[in-house]
Amino acid sequence: MLKKIKVVPLAAESLGVRSMCTYVETPDVKVLLDAGASLGPSRLGFPPHPREYEAMAECRERILKAAEEADVVTVSHYHFDHHTPSYMDWFCNWSSAEMARQIYLGKLVLAKDYRAIINFSQRRRGWMFKKTGGKHAETLEIADSRTFEFGETSVKFSEPVFHGAENTPLGWVLMTTVQHGDERVLFAPDVQGPMYDHTLKLILGERPQLIIIGGPPLYLAGFRVPEDHIQRGIQNLETVVKNVPLTILEHHILRDERWRELSQPIFDAASKVGHVVVTAAEFAEKENNLLEFRRKPLFETEPPSLEFKKWMKLPLSERKLVRPPI
Repeated sequence: MLKKIKVVPLAAESLGVRSMCTYVETPDVKVLLDAGASLGPSRLGFPPHPREYEAMAECRERILKAAEEADVVTVSHYHFDHHTPSYMDWFCNWSSAEMARQIYLGKLVLAKDYRAIINFSQRRRGWMFKKTGGKHAETLEIADSRTFEFGETSVKFSEPVFHGAENTPLGWVLMTTVQHGDERVLFAPDVQGPMYDHTLKLILGERPQLIIIGGPPLYLAGFRVPEDHIQRGIQNLETVVKNVPLTILEHHILRDERWRELSQPIFDAASKVGHVVVTAAEFAEKENNLLEFRRKPLFETEPPSLEFKKWMKLPLSERKLVRPPI
């Protein structure tokens, strides 16, 4: 389908971590999209299992290797699964000042404006990014609603769109379209379906052959996110997959144990028109490695080592500074 644009998933829920980090390469430019990854600090009463830290180590290695090749690194928004903070945190983000330096050093960094159309927490994180990881960039540019040209390739950023439903307290994100000739790849992180109809209109207007999109958070339905918002996200995803030949479906939607069953209308909508929906792992021809919702059975069937149990008993402030023994 794509002959001149190369797409490589690096980190994702289907690869064992919270992320949508993707490497996109054209004959003109190499782009690292949202170079971050994290683990949920607590899920179903359990901290991350050693298997999640093993997956995180592998994903971080892929991100750092891709950063060596990339010309451009993007930041769609300032959640830590979408950019790498410049402080040490082995517990959730597997991050450090040195990792951030390696990722952003000498790059053209195209990032969400931290001063406008942004919520308070991301405004603060964006300001910190500019002072820390962003200072290593060759150039740090505001990307909102802008298009950057690299030879015959364009990297186009959307206006800020809601991180889910209209007026969500989670703020806004940027979508990115990489186009070379008549080939277009659209990266739509954390739009959660999209839940917001205007975001759907923007997606359809880009007419991508491949979309990498975050689905709605099924695991939060009914108590953190209204059920009608979830259903709107699913319905809009049905529209997306009917219009886009290949969809990589990722992120929040895969954190629910019943995600495949609850997503069946999406797969059916795509199948009816001969289109395909896959996870990032499946796109990369790997087995899905969905771990977060499996924490309870993993701790029961694969109990951690004595060393890991001792590490888990450390105060949180110490766990962030000490790499988990895996």
